[in-house]
Amino acid sequence: MPLSALRRLRTAAVATALGVSALVPVAGAQAAHAATARPVNPFVGATGYLNPDYTAQVSAQAAADGGTLGAAEAQVANNSTAVWMDHIGAIAGDNGRLGLRGHLDRALAQAAAGSTPVVLQVVVYDLPGRDCAAIASNGELPATAAGLATYQSQYIDPIAAVLADPKYASLRIAAIIEPDSLPNAVTNQNKPACATATPLYEAGIEYALNKLHPIGNVYNYLDIGHSGWLGWPTNMVPAGQEYAKVAKATTGGFASVDGFISNTANYTPLNEPYLPDQNLQVGGQPLRSANFYQWNPDFDEYNYASQMYSTMVSNGFPSTVGFLVDTSRNGWGGSARPTGVNSTPTTVDGYVAANKVDQRVFRGNWCNVYGAGIGARPQAQPFGSASPIIAFLWVKPPGESDGDYPSATHPHGDPHCDPAGTQSDGNGNTYPTNSFPGDNVKAGQWFGAQFRQLVQNAYPSLGASTGGGDTTAPSTPAGLTVTGTTATGASLSWTAATDNVGVVGYHVYRDGAKVGTSTGTTYSDTGLSPATAYRYTVDAFDAAGNTSPVSAAVTATTASTGGGTGSGCTASYSVANDWGSGFGANVTVTNTGSTPTTSWKVTWTWPGNQQVTNGWNATVTQSGAAVSAVNAGYNGTIAAGGSTGFGFQGSYSGANTAPTLSCTAG
Repeated sequence: MPLSALRRLRTAAVATALGVSALVPVAGAQAAHAATARPVNPFVGATGYLNPDYTAQVSAQAAADGGTLGAAEAQVANNSTAVWMDHIGAIAGDNGRLGLRGHLDRALAQAAAGSTPVVLQVVVYDLPGRDCAAIASNGELPATAAGLATYQSQYIDPIAAVLADPKYASLRIAAIIEPDSLPNAVTNQNKPACATATPLYEAGIEYALNKLHPIGNVYNYLDIGHSGWLGWPTNMVPAGQEYAKVAKATTGGFASVDGFISNTANYTPLNEPYLPDQNLQVGGQPLRSANFYQWNPDFDEYNYASQMYSTMVSNGFPSTVGFLVDTSRNGWGGSARPTGVNSTPTTVDGYVAANKVDQRVFRGNWCNVYGAGIGARPQAQPFGSASPIIAFLWVKPPGESDGDYPSATHPHGDPHCDPAGTQSDGNGNTYPTNSFPGDNVKAGQWFGAQFRQLVQNAYPSLGASTGGGDTTAPSTPAGLTVTGTTATGASLSWTAATDNVGVVGYHVYRDGAKVGTSTGTTYSDTGLSPATAYRYTVDAFDAAGNTSPVSAAVTATTASTGGGTGSGCTASYSVANDWGSGFGANVTVTNTGSTPTTSWKVTWTWPGNQQVTNGWNATVTQSGAAVSAVNAGYNGTIAAGGSTGFGFQGSYSGANTAPTLSCTAG
């Protein structure tokens, strides 16, 4: 929920005041790894590391359950999961689990047995005063100067020393840096524990980045919470400033951060396919006003990551910065998942409840959520190489508990994890926790009953690799684009999906409702209204009926009937692509006179808050909401009845309503 962020002290000054040691990179680490090629996206062309500690748990559960369920559970072991360094003892290994060096050695062996590089995810998670807004994941170090010094010398330094060993230079290591830390620095400053911990979080993360960035095969990804936490503009704007502040304080600056990860150990869906328009009016109110969203415009992680990308780039991060999404438990399959738009409800709350795939009663529920399912499998470039989302990961291993709840034998449990408990949204509304009933399992320990349900509710579904036919879903179609629009139609294209047997076709959805199928990778939609925005997604299906997750959405805005009016020319406007916070548009200028033009000018006034960011084939300028586009030197002449065109990119929030154009020819 949106909470105001209070002013925070600059970390460098705080570190000095606390007497924290200087931030010194690992000596020689850069040189030791200099010969290793460093792709921008470490997940492309690589195989994910299979954690033997986790696969042993999965295999034991599958063997115990047996039958069809056990066969489906066994498939989970084939997916890469992260290694959590969630306490100092985990570095050397304890409680029967491998230490960091043991995992790296196993990753080397896995790479030697295969033909591709191996990428290993390691979660760096032990800040002083960790998880200041909750209890389930509280750490071992106090929120003090001494705690920060211990974090640096006994936690970060040993991790960096192991990762910098030249022995591991051929591995690709994705470091997930401190889940939930900086998001708490943005929203929870009204909590004394978070206000105390924030400068320590900032100093600790800066130290970690300074130690890990010089290691050439380590990629640093900062946690950014999820759409239900920082999705409100009042949270996203200060979040961009907070992350930029931390990055700029490091030795390497913005280069210290390779990207960001959302939804770590959370349940927010990748897409809400049947709620594609946050501004859709039901009962006179937009969908985003529903109690479940509380005016948060980001309903899912795809839109959230897309908007966060724009936010981070606008705050100084490079355009190559990559975004990851933890899809380990956000599938929301099973019988409760809607299969199409239900337009019956007449209230905004009823409409959202009937159409959202997220089955939580309160979006803030986070602990062992009942009804959840495993999500999309780990995958590089799930939306194509042009998308800022560079990979899906399973950072939270499915089946490991989020935390325990208070009881006679668990005196330090978290009330948010109590199946009989409630929690408030801060606006006077109280909801059940949605936590899984039954066993009371501490964070990070195996929760067999929850694992069974996660497998049963997986989306795409899981199935046995032998027997029972084909149960593997195709990959998500990537690269969906609008290739053209008219006043009454829109044309789409996308990149072919892949499947273990073969893709049969694609479903095409307009505003969440299926409008057709295609056996190829193009589709033309007809019968549309002029000057109207439509949002499209596609999914892929195979002969066995397995269906992929829906693609990223694009928006097509149909042209105005007859184009814009004016003297000697008309101008028609269409949106070529829309990614939620920005768009690309094309304008066609047509000479309606009987003699050639020598020049032309198109003007319009935005009906919303759109801002032109760049243009081509015309000089496009904007003052307030008024925009003018004047021909370039080479396209001012248009033959009688002929046409030319120009284009531009823009940004916006809220609705992207098409403008009415005017055209004047000279």
